[in-house]
Amino acid sequence: MAKRSVRFLSVVVAAAALCALAAMPVAAQKKPAAKAAPAQAQKPAPKKEAKKDELGLAAPHAILIEAKSGSVLYEKDADTLIYPASLGKLMTAEYVFHLLKTGKISLTDEFAVSEHAWRTGGAPSHSSTMFAALHSKVPVDALIRGMIIQSANDGAIILAEGIAGSELDFADQLTKRAREIGLTKSTFANSNGLPNPNEQVTTRELGMLARRIILDYPDLYPIFAQPDFTWNKIHQQNRNPLLGAYAGADGLKTGFTKEAGYGLVGSAVDNGLRLIVVVNGEKTAVDRAREAKKLLEFGFRNFEERSLFADGEILGSAKVYGGASGSVPLKADVGEVKIMVPKSGGEHLTARIVYQGPVPAPVKEGTPVGALKVWRGENVVLETPVHAAANVERGGLTSRAFDAVTESMIGLFRAGAERVVTR
Repeated sequence: MAKRSVRFLSVVVAAAALCALAAMPVAAQKKPAAKAAPAQAQKPAPKKEAKKDELGLAAPHAILIEAKSGSVLYEKDADTLIYPASLGKLMTAEYVFHLLKTGKISLTDEFAVSEHAWRTGGAPSHSSTMFAALHSKVPVDALIRGMIIQSANDGAIILAEGIAGSELDFADQLTKRAREIGLTKSTFANSNGLPNPNEQVTTRELGMLARRIILDYPDLYPIFAQPDFTWNKIHQQNRNPLLGAYAGADGLKTGFTKEAGYGLVGSAVDNGLRLIVVVNGEKTAVDRAREAKKLLEFGFRNFEERSLFADGEILGSAKVYGGASGSVPLKADVGEVKIMVPKSGGEHLTARIVYQGPVPAPVKEGTPVGALKVWRGENVVLETPVHAAANVERGGLTSRAFDAVTESMIGLFRAGAERVVTR
């Protein structure tokens, strides 16, 4: 069978009208179209004169996401790998929540406090701790609350050792879990975010992680809003500065080390709209709180939800190899595709269906094919899976032979575009 390649269906949409104006495979165009440029946003772009930050944020790294659709409302250097500090505990929280949800562990399970956990993250460490007593046993429920509310390094290590036997093995499980949930860059070397060259994340993926925690674990997410927690007779307040200071704020986590600076992953709800904010690399705790609030206010004040494609609407088609039909129509997995756009309107978006193709026949209705990606300028602001909207049976010998010859003839022309997209 001929080599499969990356294909695009491009659609330009005006945010004011939110209607599709054109759709065609990139490979079929006679010359590269100006609208194809956003595809290159996934690889390092040539150096340009830096754009002035519209909000004047001092944070080196920031992102603002609408939780339901995943629409990105604002970003600033969101894909650079950075040290997470205690924000790395969000990955531990997600994994522990996953194990609870799948029945691998329970809230009443008790894990022992090892000397490593006590010395590295407990009272002798003089770091964030829940003061778990050496050689005592602590329930999973208390360890989670200590880790989230008190930012307890010992709580995170005790969870890691109780689940995986060692913190190093647990870190390997965290990175594996990160890949499973779509975090392609972040790597984890420990359970708590303490400085390590192999413990790195991106601001975007921290936002994605927060979104998954909020949407997938509604019964456990309220722990992030708990104002305080007491363990071993020591009472400590939640360290999230947004709680009680910003209306509707109910999570998630702060972090600080000398290497990482001050960071915050937060979330708030206003009139049913939930936003997720991430700021990293701030100089002070005051800066991170102020700029997180500024981003939330910017999002709630300036954006609203609009429908991009109706429920059941055919978004485009993908080429089929060796089928009774040369293409298969595509629909979005989510039904109606919605996106956050500026209330002022006038913004242009570029939407593309990106898939590995041609798709080999037979194709069953509902088969995952690729994703609908939407760009605002050079930034991807929405990505949602698409699937086949119809069955395509295998074609006869003649049609399969014709497809093989066609793919062979155009393969050289497609190869150049493929390299641009897949690097």
